[in-house]
Amino acid sequence: MRRREFLIRSASGLGAAWLSSDAILSALANAALPVKFSASDIVTLGSTGIKTSRLAMGTGTVGSGHHSHQTALGVKGLSDLLLNGYDNGLRFFDAADSYGSHPHVAEALKHVQRDKVTVLTKTFSRDPAAARSDLDRFRRELGTDYLDICLMHCVTEGDWTERYKGVMDVLSEAKEKGIIRTHGCSCHTIDALRAAAKSPWVEIDLARINPIGAEMDADPATVVIVLKEMKSAGKAVVGMKILGQGALRNRQDEAIKFALSLGVLDAFTIGAESKQEQDDLIRRIAAA
Repeated sequence: MRRREFLIRSASGLGAAWLSSDAILSALANAALPVKFSASDIVTLGSTGIKTSRLAMGTGTVGSGHHSHQTALGVKGLSDLLLNGYDNGLRFFDAADSYGSHPHVAEALKHVQRDKVTVLTKTFSRDPAAARSDLDRFRRELGTDYLDICLMHCVTEGDWTERYKGVMDVLSEAKEKGIIRTHGCSCHTIDALRAAAKSPWVEIDLARINPIGAEMDADPATVVIVLKEMKSAGKAVVGMKILGQGALRNRQDEAIKFALSLGVLDAFTIGAESKQEQDDLIRRIAAA
């Protein structure tokens, strides 16, 4: 078997037993991808029609309580980081209410053409009235008339598509009115991810994926099977936790190759904390 075939079969679990993380990383370290990738490649997110950069600029590597590693840089610091990415062809801003990053993204948006960037944000609301209020507040905080992507943040229940149908209806109505362009979720259990794969409502999913299973919903092989189901249904799949929330900080090249090799991710998000880190990520993706 050629190294490329070995890598893909190992990564996807198709017809092969799942290998240890060390074996996968070893294969990745010695493998060459068959095509060149760039962080600034313009990709289409599933069937949404949204075109944006392959790499999204995360603003919440570790984020909760309206604070994150990135927002600790301050409004100017993080907005300058986003603009540095923009100057290098990155067009995807990944924000969330829970990260507290809306003011930082808003500052960056003042210096770019709005229709040239994709703004993703997330609501933790599980109540329809609260979700509707969030959409109004988010647009005020971001200084924009519309949101490109709004996700239900961190869904965990296997029956979430029934339990939170009211919130889903609010986001569907917002799409009809042009308040948002597309809707979906970020999942934090394998049951929630499987429910998302089967739901026609989910147009885009933010999914945790890396070669060692760090901060993921299940082992990589199991997750990839569900992501393939999403992909075949025309959903957009955006990867997160590509570096395992720092667990792969010393093996970034292998982790990036893994994400690029899967064939199921339309894009992926990684949060840099400095221009040097961001420039290094862009370089590593091009070198993969």
